Amino acid sequence: MAKRSTKKRTKRAAAPEPLPEATHPVPVPVPLDRIFGHDAAIGQLTRALAADRLHHAWVFHGPAGVGKMTTALAFAALALDPTTVPGLDGRLAPEPQSRCQQLLAAGSHPDLHVVTKELARFSEDAKVRAAKLATIPKDVVETHLLRPAALMPKLDLGGAVSKVFIVDEAELLDRSPTNAPVQNAVLKTLEEPPPGTLIVLVTSAEERLLPTIRSRCQRARFARLDERAMAAWLETADLTSQQRAWALAHGRGAPGAVLQAVATGLDRWREALEPMILSALGGRLPVQLGASMAELVGAWSSAVVEGDKTASKDAANRAGASHMLAMVADVITGAMRQSPPQDAARLAERLEAIAATQARLGANVNQQMAFAALASELAYPRRTVSSV
Repeated sequence: MAKRSTKKRTKRAAAPEPLPEATHPVPVPVPLDRIFGHDAAIGQLTRALAADRLHHAWVFHGPAGVGKMTTALAFAALALDPTTVPGLDGRLAPEPQSRCQQLLAAGSHPDLHVVTKELARFSEDAKVRAAKLATIPKDVVETHLLRPAALMPKLDLGGAVSKVFIVDEAELLDRSPTNAPVQNAVLKTLEEPPPGTLIVLVTSAEERLLPTIRSRCQRARFARLDERAMAAWLETADLTSQQRAWALAHGRGAPGAVLQAVATGLDRWREALEPMILSALGGRLPVQLGASMAELVGAWSSAVVEGDKTASKDAANRAGASHMLAMVADVITGAMRQSPPQDAARLAERLEAIAATQARLGANVNQQMAFAALASELAYPRRTVSSV
C-alpha cells in the first residue's frame, strides 16, 4: 500500500516558486469531472484515496482509446497534491492553483513519470534511439522507472503519494528472450515498492502482463463508453459536425480512437470505400476495391512512421490493417441490420472473409494480395482464393 504522507493537508498552496522546465513532454492531466463514462473505475480509485487505503500498484485495463491513460493522469494529479480534499459535492478535488497543479499544468512535475516506448528517443544509447520500436525496451524501463523509483522524490509536497509512475501500453514491456528480465525487474519493484510510490500499468492487453505482475496489482476495469457518455464527450471535443456524426456511428465508444482516426484520416476511409464494399456485398465486385484498401493502409502506416521516427513500419502496417478490417466489418454489420433476415444471414457469411484475411496477414501474406482476396470473397463468399 502506498504510504500516505504524515504532513498535514491544507487547502492553501505554498508560496509560488519558479517552475522547472520539463525534461520530456508529459501530458497535462484533466480534472476527473471531465472524464466521461467511467464512474465505476473512478469511484473505486477515489474511495481508496479518501479512505487512506491506496494500493501502491494498479492495472488499468480495457479497450484502447477509452480513457485509461487520461484517468491515470487525473488520478496522479489527485494523489500527488496535498490540497486534495472532498468538495461540497463530496468529490475529491485539489486546489486548482496549488503548487502541485501548477507543476502538472507546466508538464514539469519532477515526480510524475510517464513511461512510454517513445522515451527511447532520449536514450543515451544510440542503438536504442535508432531502433524501430515495437516494445518498451529495457533501457527505457531502467532509466525512467526502476532507477527513479529507488531514489528519494525530488519534490515531496506532502500528498497521499510522493512519486507516481504511469506505464502506458504496459503490454509492450519487453518479454523477448534477450530481455526476459524486464517484466521480472518491474515485478521486483512492485513487490518491494519504496514508501510513497504509486505505479499504474495502463494496458489494452492485460493478458500479456506476467501473472505474477497482475496478482500484485489492484485492477480497475475500463469499458467502451455508452452512447450517452460518447455524446457528452463529443460536446467537449473540437470536431466538425461531420466528424461528430462519424464518431457516434463508428467511434466504438473510444474517444482516443476517434481523435486518432480524425488526426490520421481513418474517418475518411469509410466514405471512400463503403460504396465499393456495398457493391461487392451485392455480388458486383469493383476491380479497384482490394487495391484501394491496400493503398489506404500503406499511406496511413507511412504517415505514422514519418511522424514518429522510432515507430515500427511493420507494427504500423499491422495496426492499419486491423483498422481496415474493423471498418469493413462495420460496413457488413450495418448492412445486416438494414436487411431482411434471409439477406442478413447471407451477409453474415462475409464476416468469415474478415477472419480469413486476419489469418493471411498473420501468416505474413503480402497485404495487397490479402486485400485482393478479401475483396473477392466479399463479392463471392463461396469462392476461395486458393493461390493466396
